[in-house]
Amino acid sequence: MGVNDILKETANLKPEEKYLIVENLIQELNPIDKDIEKAWIEESEKRLELYEKGELETISYEEAFNK
Repeated sequence: MGVNDILKETANLKPEEKYLIVENLIQELNPIDKDIEKAWIEESEKRLELYEKGELETISYEEAFNK
């Protein structure tokens, strides 16, 4: 099956199915570095915990995006 055949087949898919194909192709072209992913998960969990305790300084959406 060639590229043109694959493209013709994808034309009949639902948007969510197309998304899964695109996401998979992107992952193959640009694989996730597991160490970086782990570090970001740990950092986000740490920040969420600090936020929930009221120990994290935050700014409003407007302040963040109007700069």
